[in-house]
Amino acid sequence: MKVEQIYTGCLAQGAYYIMSEGEVAIIDPLREVDAYIQRANADKSKIKFVLETHFHADFVSGHLDLAKKTGAKIVYGPTATPNFDFYSAKDGEILNVGKAKIKVIHTPGHTMESTCYLLMNEQNKEVALFSGDTLFIGDVGRPDLAQKVKAELTQEILAGHLYDSLRNKIMTLSDDIIIYPAHGAGSACGKKMSKETQDTLGHQKATNYALAPDMNKQEFIEAVLDGLVPPPGYFPLNVLMNIQGYESIDEVMQRGQHAFTPGEFEAVASEANALILDTRNAQAFCQGFIPNSINIGIDGSFAPWVGAMIPDIKQQILLVCDEGLESEVITRLARVGYDFTIGFLQGGFDAWKNAGKEIDTITSITAEQLLDQKNNNPDTLILDVRKASEFNSEHIKGALNAPLDFINDSMASIDKQKNYFVHCAGGYRSMIFISILKARGFEKLIDVKGGFTSIKETGKFNTTAYKSPTTLLL
Repeated sequence: MKVEQIYTGCLAQGAYYIMSEGEVAIIDPLREVDAYIQRANADKSKIKFVLETHFHADFVSGHLDLAKKTGAKIVYGPTATPNFDFYSAKDGEILNVGKAKIKVIHTPGHTMESTCYLLMNEQNKEVALFSGDTLFIGDVGRPDLAQKVKAELTQEILAGHLYDSLRNKIMTLSDDIIIYPAHGAGSACGKKMSKETQDTLGHQKATNYALAPDMNKQEFIEAVLDGLVPPPGYFPLNVLMNIQGYESIDEVMQRGQHAFTPGEFEAVASEANALILDTRNAQAFCQGFIPNSINIGIDGSFAPWVGAMIPDIKQQILLVCDEGLESEVITRLARVGYDFTIGFLQGGFDAWKNAGKEIDTITSITAEQLLDQKNNNPDTLILDVRKASEFNSEHIKGALNAPLDFINDSMASIDKQKNYFVHCAGGYRSMIFISILKARGFEKLIDVKGGFTSIKETGKFNTTAYKSPTTLLL
């Protein structure tokens, strides 16, 4: 028997490959499925099942393409009602994969159809639980997402179901079982996830706050709901795609791989009212970019920030990329449901610049230069676009918190006539923030290179670690 975790860092997502005696089950596959097929072919095996733990919100699963290309059966747990052919597994049912067995455990709470899969090896020993978004390492799935699809499912009701699922169906399992979750740190599907991507159930019982043995249901509900921030706007749209179906990834890739000359690119952008997405490094972007384009770098948490910053998943998108990365960018967009990339700038930004087209820039200064500015002008306005929790932990004294996550609210509090020095933790989010606002007419935003990390390294800024309502924009 072979068990392989296929972890995708930019989504903090774990898919799983289970093989025994020439048969394979894939759990929660990503949108691009050829890698799973190639693995099975290398093992001279056939993909029998595509097991879905629930209707995912943070990415579009590859279940439909994988089933179409391999003949595998798509499996959901009880209560799931997608708009395509699938197998509805019963709670407690055993699925055979070669000589291995997979037990279906219905665990409502994160969503009502949420299901875990308990793996038993060829000797019938229970060895691993694929826990989806029910149980993470250090956390549990947030119970407020399904209500975005069904209003009658309040977060309190779902949290109550989650408590029962954990206590009655998961915590009763053996302590030596390995927990393989669907996500790790960085995912918006939880709030306290560990950077570790697997652990034993016994260790989680000892360390995971949500599994505390003396916690009653009401205490659990309060603990799980405490500190939740609104999920990214694209989450409900991805859920609907996973329920209703979607275009093949092959069609999405074909549509996106149109290479346009600078002149063609300019014409298409105008005619299609397309959004120009520049995925280069933040510092490369600020030195020159196509006017009104926005920067979300491929080298960061690209897909989640695309989902958070671009509200319409059907928005037509034109790409500016480092040469050779166009296919990767199109794929990453499709993972979160942005299927309407219509082409890219052939030759990248250099081609645009060499063609003599109009360019724009963003001023980026060092932390030392910000310090000089602040010393010369104590009233210098500093925008910290990190999450409120990061800001509250420590920030420059007098800085204003304008979280990128809530950019529209933050924007409403910024005076276009004033200069603001903008930073995040390392320089990635600040450039997203400035590029979006610059496209909306905010011309006096200055980036702080290296963000709060560089600011701290100077050792010369006065910082504070308490929440001051007078310094918050929101």
